[in-house]
Amino acid sequence: MNTLLEPGPGAAVATSDLTFSPDVLESQQPVLVDFWAPWCGPCRMIAPAIEELGREFAGRARVAKLNVDENQETAARYGIASIPTLLIFKSGRVVDQIVGATSKKAISNKLNALVA
Repeated sequence: MNTLLEPGPGAAVATSDLTFSPDVLESQQPVLVDFWAPWCGPCRMIAPAIEELGREFAGRARVAKLNVDENQETAARYGIASIPTLLIFKSGRVVDQIVGATSKKAISNKLNALVA
């Protein structure tokens, strides 16, 4: 099974300009969105942690990834100037953000504060 094409339960899902509203803004759960690009070293560095968080928070929060090169409209709407940028949405609004590579624990702590 190719995990890049068929993510496991709760793994981070790809979102786009077209699907951002239903995937993120209309979600009943908090959503962590990783704004990234394939050429970004720090983005690749945190990618495994993002995938793990998607599995760990399954059923409590969603984790999505948005490629800023392919989805410039959404990136511009949220003022993404550097990547990786992680935005946490709740009820369709940005409630927290992390800019730059950070630890899985730091991201997990922010998500836990919203789902507890």
